[in-house]
Amino acid sequence: MSEEFKELEMNTEMTAGEMLRVARTTGRRKREIQTISKQLCIREEFLQALEDGDYTVLPETVYILGFARNYAMELGLDPDVIVSKIKSELGIMKLAEAMVVHEKQETPKPQPSDKAERGEKKVIGVQKSKLVAQIKKHWIWLTAGIVVLIAILTTLVVILPEANDNPSTREVIQVAAPQQVIPVQPAYTVKVREKFGTENAAKAEIIIQAIKESWVKIEDGRGKTVFSRVLVPGDVYYVPSDNKHKGTFGNAGAIELWVKNELVGKIGNDNTRKTGVVLDATKLAKKKSEK
Repeated sequence: MSEEFKELEMNTEMTAGEMLRVARTTGRRKREIQTISKQLCIREEFLQALEDGDYTVLPETVYILGFARNYAMELGLDPDVIVSKIKSELGIMKLAEAMVVHEKQETPKPQPSDKAERGEKKVIGVQKSKLVAQIKKHWIWLTAGIVVLIAILTTLVVILPEANDNPSTREVIQVAAPQQVIPVQPAYTVKVREKFGTENAAKAEIIIQAIKESWVKIEDGRGKTVFSRVLVPGDVYYVPSDNKHKGTFGNAGAIELWVKNELVGKIGNDNTRKTGVVLDATKLAKKKSEK
C-alpha cells in the first residue's frame, strides 16, 4: 500500500469508485485508464465502470471484487479497503432488488371464474365416461394381455437366476463392464469449491488452487489465452500437459502450485502481481527438490 494515499483511504465518505479515480488522476503518478487496462489485462469499460460505481456493467460479483482488488493494488491503494466498500455498496443494491421482488410476489394472481371451473370439471367427467366405456367394450383383450404379461415375467424370474449361475455368462458380463479410471487428486490445502479445465484432468501434471481471491490468466505457447477469470478460495484449474503454458497472477500469494500431486508452494508473495510464470512440470519439480 502506498503512503501517498493513506489519508485518502481514511475518508469514509468517499465511494470505492471515487477513491479509485482520485488515486489514478492525482499524486505523483497520474495515469490513463487505457494504460492500466493493458497492464492488468482488464477491459477499459470495466475499469471505467468501477470508477463510476456502475456495477451492472460487470458480469457478476466475483469479477467485480477481483477486478477492483487488482485495480486498487495497481494504483497503490489498500485492496481490502476498496473491496469492503464495494461489498457494502452491493449490499445496498441487493436490498433494493429484494424489496422489488417481494412486492411482485405479493401481487395477487387472478383466480379462475366459477364458470371456467365448472367447464373444466364437465370435460374431465366426459373423458372418464369414455374411458370406462372403452374398458367395458374391450375387457376380454385387456384380460388376455395381462395374462400374457404375467407369463413373460414369470419366465424371466426363472431364467435369470440360471443365467447368473452359468460361469461363462458371468465371465462375459465382467469383461464387457467398462473400467472407469478416476485420476488421483492431491491433498488440497483448501476444500475444493469448483473445478475448471476438467477436460485436462486425466493428463494434467500441474494443478493450481486458489487459497485466497486472485485473478488468473493462462496462455498457450503461441500467446493465446486459454483461461482467464477470478478464482476464489477452493477453486482449482487443471493446466494442459504440454509444458508450454505460461501464467499471469494478480495475487501471486493466493495461488498454490501442485505438480504430480505434490505441493510445490505458492506462486509468489501476497498482493504481488507475477507475469510470464512458465508452467513446466519438470522445471517446477526440480525447483522444489533444490529448496
